[in-house]
Amino acid sequence: MNTSWKQVSVTLSRGLGLFDVTMIGVGAMIGAGIFGLTGIAAGKAGPVGLLIAFFLNGVVTLMTGLSYAELGAAIPAAGGGYSFVREGMSRFWGFTAGWISWFSNSVACSLYAVIFGAFFIELLGAFGFHFSTQAGFLNLSALQWAEKIVTVLVVLIFIAINTRGASETGAVGNLITSFKIIVLMFLVIAGLIVMFGSNSSWVANFSNPAPIDGSYSGGGLPKGIMGIFLAMGLTFVAFEGYEIIAQSGEELINPQRNLPRAIFYSIGITVVIYLLVAFVAMGALVQDSGLPNWLYLGAEGEKAMIRTADSIIPFGVGAILMILGGLASTTSALNATIYSSSRVSFAMGRGNDLPAIFGRIHPRNRTPHIAIYTSGALIIFFAAVLPIQDVASGASLTFLLLFLLVNISLLQLRKNKPDLPRAFRVPLVPWLPIFAISIQALLALALLNVSWIAWAAVIFWFLIGVIIYQSIRRRAEAKLEADTILLEETIAQRSFSLLLPVAMPAQARQLARIAAAIAYHNEGEIFALHAVRVPPQLGLSDGRNFLKRGRPLLEEVIEIGQEHNVPVRTQLRLGRDISRSIMAAAQERHANLILLGWPGTSESPGSVYGGIIDLISTSPPADLAVVRFVRFGAPQRILVPVVRNRNSKLALAIAQSQAGYAFDTTGQQVEIVALHLIPPEMNDKTAALRRQKLLSELSIDPDHISLQITPSHDVLTDILKYSEDFDEIVIGAPEERLLEQKMFGSIPQNVAEEALINVIMVKRHDPIKHKLIGEWIGKVPAKKSYGQD
Repeated sequence: MNTSWKQVSVTLSRGLGLFDVTMIGVGAMIGAGIFGLTGIAAGKAGPVGLLIAFFLNGVVTLMTGLSYAELGAAIPAAGGGYSFVREGMSRFWGFTAGWISWFSNSVACSLYAVIFGAFFIELLGAFGFHFSTQAGFLNLSALQWAEKIVTVLVVLIFIAINTRGASETGAVGNLITSFKIIVLMFLVIAGLIVMFGSNSSWVANFSNPAPIDGSYSGGGLPKGIMGIFLAMGLTFVAFEGYEIIAQSGEELINPQRNLPRAIFYSIGITVVIYLLVAFVAMGALVQDSGLPNWLYLGAEGEKAMIRTADSIIPFGVGAILMILGGLASTTSALNATIYSSSRVSFAMGRGNDLPAIFGRIHPRNRTPHIAIYTSGALIIFFAAVLPIQDVASGASLTFLLLFLLVNISLLQLRKNKPDLPRAFRVPLVPWLPIFAISIQALLALALLNVSWIAWAAVIFWFLIGVIIYQSIRRRAEAKLEADTILLEETIAQRSFSLLLPVAMPAQARQLARIAAAIAYHNEGEIFALHAVRVPPQLGLSDGRNFLKRGRPLLEEVIEIGQEHNVPVRTQLRLGRDISRSIMAAAQERHANLILLGWPGTSESPGSVYGGIIDLISTSPPADLAVVRFVRFGAPQRILVPVVRNRNSKLALAIAQSQAGYAFDTTGQQVEIVALHLIPPEMNDKTAALRRQKLLSELSIDPDHISLQITPSHDVLTDILKYSEDFDEIVIGAPEERLLEQKMFGSIPQNVAEEALINVIMVKRHDPIKHKLIGEWIGKVPAKKSYGQD
């Protein structure tokens, strides 16, 4: 009686390391805020006050960062503050946190768009394209209209980019972040040279006397403590980027350890850079307006840093560098915040906290298009209607309220879930979070003096949210996004495991038959995997929508396993990168052999198995076999071209597995011919010695495998000619030196491309090489290779 054991599990892939996620946080915090808000904040706080405001914002950020570190390590799921508040407080407050988070990300994106528009018009001015400053239509000048048009256009562009599913890769994001840091540090170094070289009177810039009209007190704090609070509240939005680190928790390698460290590292790096930039902006700037530097920068608003760089670095180079840095910063921030804001509203739609339409996914692009369009409309509205000071105030205010709720959630979770595993714990609880809550509340109130419009907009948004919440409050709680387990049964541990990634229905059954024959002969199991690439616009957990089409493929493998009396364990895996998912699965399961279809391309945008073959085969985490199908059906005669290497030994083992299965189940004899081609000039004595070495080194049993040694002028031509009487070729890759990274070598690949029968190319796992070259997977090498003595 045939029996088969089946287990289907769903797993998520983790691919972000400590450096990657730290750069994400640094890139989010060293963003448009420092380029566009430094001047405005200087006008609110004065020279010394600006430095104090940046430092204190760093302290307040660190206090809330501690809460994010504890909660992010304990609850490493996408959603950030929204997830934490919903976990720690009532559903209403969870909804409120998500509602505010959506609003705050949208308003922040508006801020970045406005700064982009201003910097882009400045760039045009640097190349001689100038706009009139005289008031015109709707009392706006041509310059203001140009900035607003550019602002709206850039938002539309990034809405289209996010809707199509495109996004900057981690490498591009790191490159942009590095460029921003280089620009700012170049400004700092140049400013320090000016201050301590040619501008010996720079100290006076931090202790200016009051202006002639006497409207301000003298010294470095012309507006006193209130000025510091105003600057802190206005620029707080520039320090909020570390929340993205918490949102990346489900994709972070070892989140319990790396998430807290990434938050602290990114905050520390950011605060140091902010203080240095503010210091040289005040001290090194030389201008002839007659105003103190802090008032001059305040008057220049979002363009103040351009004027500063132009003063410090001559010949227009400084201005161009600062403009390019600002544009790079705003484009990166625009992409990130459109992604974040739409992701929050999408998650709320999926969780029944917003109408279900927000949880819809585009059928082709697989992105939350409705959530993106709605967020885009909010962004365009605020960017086009409100002045930059109101936009910045609204963004800071909403983030302050969100972080206040997160700190309250920390206290609630400490009380209600004391046994929750916490790899990191906030010290001095409850006093430190209570202090952070108090400071955040004071900063939020201080923003009333900067922009009452921001407070009015937030209150209006909150009331709309309450109405929406009340209208849907009777709906059932969102289903928990737990892993879906199908047909689960206990499966006996098998010493041999064959990993079978399946992507296309046309290949699934044929690959499964080969896999079943090999697993049966080795008394092992099939570990069938369907990996789905989730676009960066969605959280990995949201990618479960894409798993439906993978289940029929796995059912095909299960059916073949039942026919062959082979246990089948199956897995649906979500990840950002298919090759990483396959390699990680192989190592987690300690697979002995990976069997792939070749070329393995898929028409599905969610399952791409074409480009990954080359990547996996350069340093496979287990023995690797890649099949090119030409014919269907079990082979009757198998040709194995052999040389004296370990890959040929693997090829013979795979051929013997197929032959052994056929004999055990049907009594059918499958002929295996090992073909060794030699140079025509080799004499008989040397050929005989070669035969003995091949029989010994490849463990060839003459009773089951026929070894034929044949002279050859052209190896490829003769293999193809000899294969005309066979049903299948199994060919091993040539040996490589330690650091070589070839796919299978030219001859096996050419055989696969030109043969008129099925071809299986094989490659042995090399633990040493895999450890050196495949370190980026972050796992230990797989266990002993299949067929190895």
